[in-house]
Amino acid sequence: MRAISREPLEKERRRIGRKVRELRERRLLTQSELARRLSMSQARLSQVEAGRSSLTAEQFLVVLRTFNVSVSAFAAPTKATAELQATLARLGASQLQEDVDVLPSERLEKATDAIRETLIEPESPRLVTALAPVIVHNIDRINWPKLGHELRALGLGRRLRWLVENVLEAVRSEASALGLPLELRRAYRRAEAILGTVHEFTEEEGRGRPLPDVLDRGIRTRRTREEVSATASAISQRHRIVTSIQPADFAEALRGARVGDR
Repeated sequence: MRAISREPLEKERRRIGRKVRELRERRLLTQSELARRLSMSQARLSQVEAGRSSLTAEQFLVVLRTFNVSVSAFAAPTKATAELQATLARLGASQLQEDVDVLPSERLEKATDAIRETLIEPESPRLVTALAPVIVHNIDRINWPKLGHELRALGLGRRLRWLVENVLEAVRSEASALGLPLELRRAYRRAEAILGTVHEFTEEEGRGRPLPDVLDRGIRTRRTREEVSATASAISQRHRIVTSIQPADFAEALRGARVGDR
């Protein structure tokens, strides 16, 4: 009799664990704070987030209520999302490489197209912040005028300006990291120099105070929007982008890509 493979269950457990960690960090909760809400130890929650342990049904319901998300938030990514993730991994966000069976999208072969697609349909904060290493690795190949024009035509020009400012802050902080290889330090400095010159291509057209632009797909109620807006970064507030993503998340993505490249 053929043994039943545990790989599918382990894969699901890892994906759920990553999502729990992502939701917790977006809400700025520590592991100990969430562990108390789930009536478990911090060590056990750490195992859950690492994909080495599972939540009970009751604990899973508490997670849904705590972060105001539906079960679909934990569903496996669609084929299009999986292909986008594989594309971003190929373009420099190596920390996203999880399923070797998923091929990058041929339609999004260039970094410019992948960035545009991610900003138009931001499937998750993890994919959005992964644009930081993608931009660094492809800084000389990104067509900023085209990208700015296409997003402005869709009324999403502010998202590009928001992205540029976040990545610029992230590369500035990471460029001085201890132990950073010289080649990567130079790449960060070059990205910093170029990002500082793309303002004219990322400015939003029009006058007056724009309406808030909700970036996070998990924001579905007015209460959640108000909670997220209250903790928004200065960059998000300046461009009226409603998101829980912080500049530090882009810096974390840069660090994650460095680990993934080893």
